[in-house]
Amino acid sequence: MQTRRTLLVTMAAAGTAAAMLTACATSPTPSYTERPPIVFMHGNGDSAALWQTTIWRFESNGWPRDRLFTVDQPNPTARDDDAVAQPGRSSTGESAVFLKAEVDKVLKATGASKVVLIGNSRGGNTIRNYVQNGGGAAVVSHVVLGGNPAHGIWAVKGLRENNEFSGLSGFMQQLNAPKGPNGEEVTPGVKWLTLRSDNNDKYAQPDGVWIGAPGKPTNIGFDGPALKGATNIVLPRVDHRETSFSPAAFAATWQFLTGQAPQSNEVAPEANVVLNGRAIGAENLSLNGATVTVYAVNAATGARLGEAVFTKSIGADGRWGPFKARGDAAYEFVLATPSYGTTHIYRSPFPRSSSVVNLRPERVVPADGGANAVVVFTRPRGYFDAQRDTMRFDGQSALAGVPPKGAGVSSSRLRIAAEQPRAVTGEFNGERITGLTWPAVKEHVTVLELTY
Repeated sequence: MQTRRTLLVTMAAAGTAAAMLTACATSPTPSYTERPPIVFMHGNGDSAALWQTTIWRFESNGWPRDRLFTVDQPNPTARDDDAVAQPGRSSTGESAVFLKAEVDKVLKATGASKVVLIGNSRGGNTIRNYVQNGGGAAVVSHVVLGGNPAHGIWAVKGLRENNEFSGLSGFMQQLNAPKGPNGEEVTPGVKWLTLRSDNNDKYAQPDGVWIGAPGKPTNIGFDGPALKGATNIVLPRVDHRETSFSPAAFAATWQFLTGQAPQSNEVAPEANVVLNGRAIGAENLSLNGATVTVYAVNAATGARLGEAVFTKSIGADGRWGPFKARGDAAYEFVLATPSYGTTHIYRSPFPRSSSVVNLRPERVVPADGGANAVVVFTRPRGYFDAQRDTMRFDGQSALAGVPPKGAGVSSSRLRIAAEQPRAVTGEFNGERITGLTWPAVKEHVTVLELTY
């Protein structure tokens, strides 16, 4: 394996790659050189919603809101074989074409000559492909890759070698082919940062436990996301998603882009909160014909505080807002769809506005048979780690489906036999969400969705 530069997150050298982006804190309207547009690219099967807290942290430190752009890629899950069309899935080529179109829109809308690209997981593959093969090198100044399987998730002969995540695939091999006089793995002319876990990323493991092959070597090390020619930073104990969405990932990214530490990793509240987003299925396509209804609820009990405060029918664009919210209020978002049933999503208060509060439905599945209520406790921007985190679900510290070791599961499912509605609480590292149960026989599911 080639030697790669690896730095600890605490090292001040993290920001030296971007001295030209040093901020002018007193400037009311920073230039595009100081604060260029940023395009955030989500990962496999994900949506723009995962960038919500990252965007809040950028805004809280003064990055203009109108220069922060997210995307919802249609069919965001990779094909089993990159060369074979598969319903509801996308190829590496399709992803790169999609990203190019989004970047072109941003450049046209802002008048900027360059953008910054930030990607998580598969989003990093898309970014690298676009920069290297799709003309992105001419319009991209900086790239930040969090948890990107830069050398694959596995590199095993005979194991799905033409999958995008195989280190032996032609796609991965050409991305990592040596470039320039020093044999770098990244495209020259662009400044690159990779963020990885020390050993807690489920997709950078020497053992195949997370790909269904426990005890078998993947031929990929913990340093799989690092790239020769990039600034490579290790974030201790973060999981796969936290390589992009954690406070530590934000701090390292800000340092890289500006040459300075952020003033704060905390989210600064704002007086007027407006929420919006899309109602979408797993393919990130609009749930046209669905209805979203919002209730303010008692944060301690999940009980509704009066009538609905907002309702809207979903159209072709999937947008369910805008909704003027209270920054100190807990909400229940009711997503009623003709094909999925009804999902009751309970969320913590929103301290800031957001246009990426995407709502995805949950189904009652065959395994839920016999349950009178189904509750899902989910953490979209990270995984549950029984060794690292303090968590409880309906009073139990052991969450169903979450292993006693390792971070690789982001949701837990509770099936309740009792017929009477009751409150259910999920707690995770200080964030606490309470919702009510609803009848599964009528295709209702409760979701307790963590923000942090």
